Amino acid sequence: MLASDVSAIGHRPLGRSGLSAGSIGLGCWAIGGFFTLDGKADGWGEVDDEQSIRAIHVGLDMGASLIDTADAYGAGHSEEVIGRALKGRRGEAIVATKFGYTYDRAKRALIGTDVSPSYIEQACTASLQRLGTGHIDLYQIHVGELSHDQADAAGETLEKLAETGAIRFWGWSTDNAAGAKRMVKFPHFVAVQQELNVFTNGPDMLAMCESTDLASLNRSPLAMGFLTGKFNPDTRLPDDDVRAAGHSWVRFFEDGRPRADYLRRLEELRELLQTGGRTLAQGALGWLLARSPSTFPIPGFKSEAQVRENLAAMQLGPLPAAIMAEIDALLRSGPTGVDRPAGGR
Repeated sequence: MLASDVSAIGHRPLGRSGLSAGSIGLGCWAIGGFFTLDGKADGWGEVDDEQSIRAIHVGLDMGASLIDTADAYGAGHSEEVIGRALKGRRGEAIVATKFGYTYDRAKRALIGTDVSPSYIEQACTASLQRLGTGHIDLYQIHVGELSHDQADAAGETLEKLAETGAIRFWGWSTDNAAGAKRMVKFPHFVAVQQELNVFTNGPDMLAMCESTDLASLNRSPLAMGFLTGKFNPDTRLPDDDVRAAGHSWVRFFEDGRPRADYLRRLEELRELLQTGGRTLAQGALGWLLARSPSTFPIPGFKSEAQVRENLAAMQLGPLPAAIMAEIDALLRSGPTGVDRPAGGR
């Protein structure tokens, strides 16, 4: 199903929540700064908190009401920056954050996972304090795979938090469509966060979201920056960048370099993505807007310029149906194909 008939300017319904949000949001992983996972860098290099705050303000001014983060990003630092940015502007934002990774704040290191009821309540309280808010609009499970018992216990706890007003709604960052569908039985479950971009399709999850009226928040909408077109075969990312850290789930980069097969595929897609005067990034976001009426791309940023470019894609709108068909034909051909998502990052 294409979404070319959905208005790109303004808002889309956020699943069955009754809320609506700008069709492109702000992904706040990068503004968390340095932190580690499994002893490897899991951030995006150095950040300037004041610039991050200015960029969030630009985003709000341009209609990006959905702000997505996690307590894991910078071991709480991203949430603190968002809390500062939203002082006096909280009513303009739908704040989405996540829980499930445990961390050592002093070392800025992720050290494990926990989705037990007692930990969820503890994590929620800590996130509320860092965000400087009385409620979280969308509270998401960050751990991508759970047993049925773990998922049900988490769901019951999150429903209680919704009833007390600590959160309004909740979701799950996962690429497991069958697991996510089990959660629809909980009335405040309204969204899934899936990896989705031109290189990584997720038709089963999208179909499930459409059939059950869930929002699909799209992490890695620009394939970890690959779809901006700023990389070439000579690019080497610094060691403090997650894309150079050696994590097995980083698929578009290898040893800090963009993979040659994806560079070739991007060149094949370049002209189509730049339809209508779009930049590559805007075309990639337009692909997501056209992919389904349920989608909300949440591209990351480290500067005001990146926010301006990304959010201009709302004005340019979804890619036309004919262009979507041509892109689909290209992606189905050749050795690269389309990767399937693998985790809940």
